[in-house]
Amino acid sequence: MRLRQVLVVLVVTVLVLCGLCTGAGVWVWNSAVLSTADQVDFTRPLAVPPLAPSHLDAQGRRVFELKAQAGTHDFGHGATPTRGYGGSYLGPTLRAARGEQVVVDVANGLDEATTLHWHGMHLPAGMDGGPYQGIEPGTTWSPTWQIDQPAATLWYHPHPHGRTAQHVYQGLAGMFLVDDPATDVAALPHEYGVDDFPVIVQDKKFHGDGRLDDTAPFLSGIGVLGDTVAVNGTVGPYLEVTTQRVRLRLLNASNARSYDFGFADGRTFALVGSDGGLLPRRADLSRIMLSPGERAEIVVTVAPGERVVLRSYPPQLGTPLFDRFSGGADTLDILQLRVSSGAVARPQVPERLVDVPRLDPSGAAQRRSFSLGGHAINGKGMEPARVDAAPVLGTTEVWRVVNNDGTPHNFHIHDVQFQVASVDGHAPPPWLAGWKDTVYLPPNRPYELVMRFADYADPNTAYMFHCHLLAHEDAGMMGQFVVVPADSR
Repeated sequence: MRLRQVLVVLVVTVLVLCGLCTGAGVWVWNSAVLSTADQVDFTRPLAVPPLAPSHLDAQGRRVFELKAQAGTHDFGHGATPTRGYGGSYLGPTLRAARGEQVVVDVANGLDEATTLHWHGMHLPAGMDGGPYQGIEPGTTWSPTWQIDQPAATLWYHPHPHGRTAQHVYQGLAGMFLVDDPATDVAALPHEYGVDDFPVIVQDKKFHGDGRLDDTAPFLSGIGVLGDTVAVNGTVGPYLEVTTQRVRLRLLNASNARSYDFGFADGRTFALVGSDGGLLPRRADLSRIMLSPGERAEIVVTVAPGERVVLRSYPPQLGTPLFDRFSGGADTLDILQLRVSSGAVARPQVPERLVDVPRLDPSGAAQRRSFSLGGHAINGKGMEPARVDAAPVLGTTEVWRVVNNDGTPHNFHIHDVQFQVASVDGHAPPPWLAGWKDTVYLPPNRPYELVMRFADYADPNTAYMFHCHLLAHEDAGMMGQFVVVPADSR
């Protein structure tokens, strides 16, 4: 009798524990889905970062000034401690033309060292702002270089090794626009703050006292995922639109989250540009996915008096076991466009945009392979003393990159803009037809990237390549290359 009673108790205990585990599993599974569709009250006008003032010095160089500093910002949770450039959060938009020599005086008003990297910019390694160009508190770093690349939407952000995620999450970032009439299209909307707007998208979450919460969610493996979207630092933003076509320069400045941008009513838009400039032809799409660090220029046609919501749909991350825990099931309302009743007409977007010279993979001087997995590339974590590649100045290379684990990763290369030659052995889709510096890597689908190393050789100073999910980068998923002179072979 006693044995029977013990067995009954054991069976009941096991059943209760199984029920609790099942219930907990269901709760974890369901709680990993976030949707703010039709739940956002768009009550705040979108902040538009001002164009940074500049002046010409005695040498004819265009000089900008930026100061990294601490402050507080209102995300709707009181005064949240943040950081920014010349203000409490984010920074102004720098704008310069191809052919100009620029100088940026970067002052560090923080209580710790930082750096400032020019993401997407073609420039000497010593001016790149990677982990080795540290700016100590109270000091100023003044990189200078000549702008020499097509018109494009670039950005800037810190790059201190092991602390990039923290610095960017706290607000240190901004846009850098390159102008070049030869590689832009006059018919596109181009009046900054009138029909041409920066849209810097970030996700945040908060502690009860309003401080930013940078803890990673359960099972995500990619870093912080927020439940609140801020655009240019504005939560619940609306944009007053006064033209019937508007250009949105989308930047995913989040630490880890990917977005699949579209509109709530399903309308199409014209994708006209990617990371490194305009596409050869516009691509008429209803969605465009951007992983951290990627940019897209879109032109949307609107009607007088209407309201349109820019939304992020669940991105296709290609990681079925972890999509749900990496933001892959989330739907987020981003920005409302409020079109005035007197919105003025703008020209149609031309089908053909600019000539994009194609790099020939068959003429590559070197082919390299990079496998991303865990927090390593080719099985190696970041080591400051190790150089992983030494391309020769003036040569073209093909890099085969592949995500070999079930976690989201992307791939960013400093200095060069590359072209996607193939995706899993096939021609790339139209939205990858232009210049890129960052690309998302679905698991087990090799991407072949072709790039040319031009203008700058420095065998003693390295550029970086890395996953741009910032927690992965900080954990060591980064490598180094130097460009060496041709006569060094």
